[in-house]
Amino acid sequence: MKILSDAPIANLILQDGTVYQGEGFGSLENGYGEVVFTTGMTGYQEMLTDPSFAGQIITITYPIVGNYGISDTNIESEKIQASGLIIRNLCDYPSHSSSAMTLDNYLKKEGVPGIHGIDTRSLAKKLRSSGVMMGAIAFENQTEKIIENLKIATHYENLNLVEKVSTKTTYSSISDSHYPNNSPTKIAILDYGVKFNIQRILKSLGCDIITLPHTSTAQDILELKTDGLLLSPGPGDPKLLNNTIEMVKTLSTKLPIFGICLGHQIIARAFGANTYKLKFGHRGANHPVINTKTGKVSVTSQNHGYAVDKNSLPNELTPSYINLNDDTVEGLVHNDLPIMTLQFHSEASPGPTDNKDIFENFLNLIKKGTV
Repeated sequence: MKILSDAPIANLILQDGTVYQGEGFGSLENGYGEVVFTTGMTGYQEMLTDPSFAGQIITITYPIVGNYGISDTNIESEKIQASGLIIRNLCDYPSHSSSAMTLDNYLKKEGVPGIHGIDTRSLAKKLRSSGVMMGAIAFENQTEKIIENLKIATHYENLNLVEKVSTKTTYSSISDSHYPNNSPTKIAILDYGVKFNIQRILKSLGCDIITLPHTSTAQDILELKTDGLLLSPGPGDPKLLNNTIEMVKTLSTKLPIFGICLGHQIIARAFGANTYKLKFGHRGANHPVINTKTGKVSVTSQNHGYAVDKNSLPNELTPSYINLNDDTVEGLVHNDLPIMTLQFHSEASPGPTDNKDIFENFLNLIKKGTV
C-alpha cells in the first residue's frame, strides 16, 4: 500500500458540524450527499456504480480498499453513481489480472471525490448512533460555510433520484440461452436504477428483456405483451413515486410482478402498506434473512435505507423473508395474485450464487402462477 505523499488535505464535514480530516484522492472537486456506510469487504467498484447509491457518499468499513484495482467488467451501470467515497487506507498498487487502472485514477476519470486516512470505524459508530446525515468531502478551507450549506441543502429523502438514474429510452436484450426450454420468456423491467447483473441473470435463464424508463405507463407495458414485469432496485424514498405506485395497482391483476428493493417497497405501498426510513440502513454482504416458508437462512447482500412497515401490511400480503438482525420485512408474496418481492439483492451474489434460485422462482411464478 502506498500513501500518496502529494495528496491534498481533505475534510469530511457532516451536517452536525463534525469534521474528519484526511487526504484527498480521485477528483479534487467538493462532493455532497448523504453519508452512509457499508460493511462489504469487497465489491467497491460494484458499489460505486450501483444506482441505488446515487446521491450518497459511501463509507467502506473494510480497512484496505483498491487492492484489486478497477476492471472493465465489474460494473453495475455505465458510470459511478455515488457522490463520493470514504475509506481508511487507499491501495495505489493493485494486484489483479483484470485490473485496468487504480481506484484513484477511476475516481479522477469519473469526476468523483474520495477521502482516505479517515477513521471509518469511528464514523460508522457515529452513523449507527446518530443516524445517516448529509455531508461533504471538501478540499476548500471553508468548513463553516459548508456546514451552513449542508443545513439548508435539500436532504436526500426529498430528492427524486430515480429521475437521475433511470434510462431515458426503451431498449431490448436477447437471451443468452433458451434455458429451460426453447421458448424465451419475455420480461419487462421498469428501470428505477436497474443493476446490470439483474439483466445478466435473466438473460442467462433464457429471458428476452425489454427495459423501460420509470415514467412508462401501464398501457406502455401492456402493449409489449410481456410474460412478466420486474420492478428494479433504485435510490431514494418510495413515497416520492406516487405515479408509479398507481401504475402498479393497475398492473397487479394483469401481469406476474417481481419487485426488488425499491420495487419491493413500491409494491407494498401499492397494496396499502407503509414504508419508513431506517436509522442507518442495511448495506453490506452479511445480512441474514430467514425464509418464512422453509426456515432456510440465507446471508444476503443489501443496500437500502427504507423498509416496509410490518405492522401496516394488508391481509393479502404475506412476509416471505424476515431479517434476523432487526425483524424487518425482507420479502413479500401476494396470497392470490402472482406477485413476489425481495428487499435484499438476490442479484448481488454474496455466496456467490446463494440466491440465484429466486429468479428461477419468478419464472416459475410466470409459468405456473406459483413460486
